[in-house]
Amino acid sequence: MTVIVRDLRPQDPADVENFTRARHLALPHVLWTPAGVIHRTLHTDPAAQYRSLVAEEDGEVIGTAQLGLAEDSQEPGHAYLNIYVRPDRTRRGAGALLVRTAEDHLTAHGATKLYSWVLDEPQNLAFARRHGYRPTRPAHFLHLDLAHTALPPLQPPPPGVELRTAADFADDPRPFYELDAETAVDEPSDGDATFTAYDTWIEENWKHPLLDRALTTIVLVDGRPAAFTAAHTDGTGRYATAMTGTARAFRGRGLAKLAKNDSLHRARAAGCTEALTGNDAGNEPMLAINKWFGYEIRATEVRHVRELS
Repeated sequence: MTVIVRDLRPQDPADVENFTRARHLALPHVLWTPAGVIHRTLHTDPAAQYRSLVAEEDGEVIGTAQLGLAEDSQEPGHAYLNIYVRPDRTRRGAGALLVRTAEDHLTAHGATKLYSWVLDEPQNLAFARRHGYRPTRPAHFLHLDLAHTALPPLQPPPPGVELRTAADFADDPRPFYELDAETAVDEPSDGDATFTAYDTWIEENWKHPLLDRALTTIVLVDGRPAAFTAAHTDGTGRYATAMTGTARAFRGRGLAKLAKNDSLHRARAAGCTEALTGNDAGNEPMLAINKWFGYEIRATEVRHVRELS
């Protein structure tokens, strides 16, 4: 049995389907679709030097990697590599080969600090430790049974507050971009970050094939975008929160909860049966909100870092 690592072939539907299936088997708590995999491979900012890799054993895709430079970091040399091997195909050398190939590519482009998410399981944590990575912070994967869990009742918005959708900004999404930019830089991270340029955001986020503009809720306060929750759907009944945030001037008023509740109710009405989201373990207020909706923790990942001399 011989394992090789190569680049994903985005023009080959079967190869993309195999990548998607392998990634879903390893990480079922995230939406994986061929369209989403292709979009990320082809439309990530070129400055990231992004690559999607597959580990193949005798023609079967058994592992995957997504890697690139952290072009949004204010500190040069930051990069990421996220490696996942099918749980029924471990201990065949695929993970180590993916790590080595990814690290070689990133260091060749100037990377000096490498970040990776690792499932919080003994085998995975030990693998990261053997390759020189140390843990930094955990984050949870949460799941909500939309078909059978009672959502909090919808409440009328307070005076001056209006609920809109991303579809309402189709002609000019810049106000949504500016809100996303302000909230994203306050998210927990591994260093100071800047937000991507508008044109890049349009390609990477606004045009993402999983972005459901009709289910993405944007809260306006006196006509100004103040809070939002961005929804992704995969066409099979699965819904995922890609990002939820509130502009600094409007925090503490329950607007993020208002946005999430509106989006979840409309998702269920649209036929979605399960909802997924992520939650940084240190963000207790958002974890409390998610538990209020009925989300349950299904798995945990731990951010790891390796600093190169």
